[in-house]
Amino acid sequence: MDGLVEFKTGDGVRVVVEGVEDEDGARLVSRGDGPARAARTFEESLEGVRAAAASALRVFRDGTLRPDAVELEFGVKLSAEAGAVIAKGTAEGHLVVKLSWAPEPGPVRPEGPDAAARS
Repeated sequence: MDGLVEFKTGDGVRVVVEGVEDEDGARLVSRGDGPARAARTFEESLEGVRAAAASALRVFRDGTLRPDAVELEFGVKLSAEAGAVIAKGTAEGHLVVKLSWAPEPGPVRPEGPDAAARS
């Protein structure tokens, strides 16, 4: 099991997450009994994921599809040294994209007993 990693937010709030093992097998070891301390703030660690999300949104919003809504789902792992990384779901990076379109409203039909007489 991976160790705990402590991040601080820009406001100084402590966020502790389960850390990930680096690709080469190296592990960050904490001093004492507490979690390892991250080199970056929580927000700084997530900056790369934010940039990836913004880039993906541009691709789907600016193209010919023009969906009414775009939903992105990233699997994110946090590392004391690397910050946030997009996690592998299987053999590939984990990213789920959902696009949706709302039907265009049709003409409004009159309702009520007199509607048939007016048509």
